[in-house]
Amino acid sequence: MMNRRQMLTRLASMTGAGLVAGAIPSLFQQALAADAAVNDRILVIFEMSGGNDGLNTIVPYADDAYYKLRPTIGIKQKQLLKLDEHFGFNPGLLGFQRLWQDGKLAIVHGAGYAQPSFSHFTSMAYWHTAAPNSGDEYGWCGRLADTLAPEPRPNFLVNIDTTQSLAVRSRVHTPVVFDEPDRFRRLGLNQERAMLDYVSKPVAGNATLDYLEQVARSANEASALVREAWAKYKTPIDYGIVPAQLPKVASCIAAGLPARIYYLAYRNNAFDTHVQQPDLHQRLLSYVADAIHGFQRDLERLGQADRVALLVFSEFGRRAPENNNLGTDHGTANNMFMVGSKVRGGHYGTLPSLTALDDGDNLAYTTDFRRIYATAIDGWLQPGTAAKVLKGEFETLPIFS
Repeated sequence: MMNRRQMLTRLASMTGAGLVAGAIPSLFQQALAADAAVNDRILVIFEMSGGNDGLNTIVPYADDAYYKLRPTIGIKQKQLLKLDEHFGFNPGLLGFQRLWQDGKLAIVHGAGYAQPSFSHFTSMAYWHTAAPNSGDEYGWCGRLADTLAPEPRPNFLVNIDTTQSLAVRSRVHTPVVFDEPDRFRRLGLNQERAMLDYVSKPVAGNATLDYLEQVARSANEASALVREAWAKYKTPIDYGIVPAQLPKVASCIAAGLPARIYYLAYRNNAFDTHVQQPDLHQRLLSYVADAIHGFQRDLERLGQADRVALLVFSEFGRRAPENNNLGTDHGTANNMFMVGSKVRGGHYGTLPSLTALDDGDNLAYTTDFRRIYATAIDGWLQPGTAAKVLKGEFETLPIFS
């Protein structure tokens, strides 16, 4: 079977040779339009830092083993937002329930990797680099940006946070990193502002100075674009109590920023729920689900929903049994989510067994998390590039229509 680029090449050669009249130019134009649409797509990655408890997020209420493992913090069936005859949403996930009912939410079960680390820092580094038990110099989003655009492109890769994530570290691109859009500028004293904003002219024959000048100019342009985008952005959409940086992404998309990859996080290890988990966890999930539902509605309002897919993950799940503090400890396999108008909603992957736990009472992962990364890359952003970005072949899931 031909991929899109091969088809374009074949159609171009047939048209040039005059072999077919009428239909071929039309097909060629359609293929060009389809290729342009793919090259205009955006991927947003949302990190739930701290290790979200997947079992109390998507609850397998029909499995008696769940309540045996969690006699106190297990969520009773009547409290759940039912998905089907086996699963229910945590009662805080009203926003996710709405997305599910609209067919715009895909749930991937059992995501993880072999020989898991229970350290926040180490496991997150594995997810950031897509290199479990080894790591990499660059983040998977950085490598993805380098593959999509081998030459530097200003404002191609955006990270909304106080500091740059390893996930967006790139060999080619300088990520745009900001937290507060209206205050986004190079740090320094007011007395130094003129010097900081000044960009020197290129120096012939000096590659190092040329590079530094390019970075400085790009930083100045990016900060101006982001400040302007945020100043012009107004929305009637309710993102909930904690918008979780998502309106900032919407403002950049609405302003036509050329970024194709956005990376952001619910920060400060918020989902590390060792003690008195139930109320806190439900509240955190409501913040995330409401913000993501609001983001999807805002994209639809802006006419941008068909361009954007959002991937949600956490660095690990929690142990299957509850602990003595009415919480859960660091675990392994977890849920991942994909949200978007072009997402084929439903369940993907296999729920790990609740009765065949490992020696540490942890779930055995059933889906390598890089399969979901590969799905986001090959199924959404750019077909045929996942193997290069992830440095290996990973079977994709049929999440995108």
